[in-house]
Amino acid sequence: MTILGRSALGTVIVAAALALVAFGVRHATALPPASEMASHRAVYELRLAQTRGNSAVAARGRILYDFSGNACEGYVLQFRQVSELDNGEGKVTLSDLRSTTWEDGAAKKFIFKSQNYLNETLLDSVDGEAERQRDKVAVTLKEPAAKTFDLEAGMVFPTEHMRRIIAAAREGKNILELPVYDGSEKGEKVYDTLTVIGAEIAPDGRVPNDAAAGQQALAGLKRWPVTVSYFDKTARSGDQAPVYAIKFEVYENGVSRALMLDYNDFAISGELIAIELRDTAPCK
Repeated sequence: MTILGRSALGTVIVAAALALVAFGVRHATALPPASEMASHRAVYELRLAQTRGNSAVAARGRILYDFSGNACEGYVLQFRQVSELDNGEGKVTLSDLRSTTWEDGAAKKFIFKSQNYLNETLLDSVDGEAERQRDKVAVTLKEPAAKTFDLEAGMVFPTEHMRRIIAAAREGKNILELPVYDGSEKGEKVYDTLTVIGAEIAPDGRVPNDAAAGQQALAGLKRWPVTVSYFDKTARSGDQAPVYAIKFEVYENGVSRALMLDYNDFAISGELIAIELRDTAPCK
């Protein structure tokens, strides 16, 4: 197996991390305070979980992210993911991905910056913003090159995506399909997503054995097993395989645990090893 380069591995990891941390509000609709996303800082330990076919890869790493804000002031996400992959032939690749985003609580604006390093060398930077208008989503990029373009009006941003997933889970829905823009791959990538939501896990069911255990702020919350598959929106329609898929359990306040990042040739598990839950400032 050839180790995936920045354009393949780096992009999907950035998008996956964004998707796991933040996903979104209902379009232009504030949810009640009890449904507010929790401000928190979490650390996930990454390990190789599975290889398929003739794949030969060793993988390990860590995701660190910090999510804060509210529906009135918007949501800030800062994260860093460092991953080490060995192709089994003595070639080790170190990927270091850093990103900062801000998303308007009404899902109208999304600002993003990221830097991608490979073996400690900066490969590229992305700096831009997207704004929802009446009949489109307008994107303006500063880096890697100045550029403007429009996306379809139904495009959703990462935090909006997550909160729609949680809203669908509360309503007992099992399937959610949405186009997503997260500013990845030089700021021009868009995805079609298919989310499958499993049966609700009661607060006293399947007690966690990771850092979520003993957290009183999580103990009384429901959660759901979720799988989100990301498809290349520019690819021809038909029975195409997802670019990657994310499996996780999400609490109703947006905290995620039991991650699995599936890149088709191999899958990486993400164990929640530390979490700090903070008070979320109410809207004024």
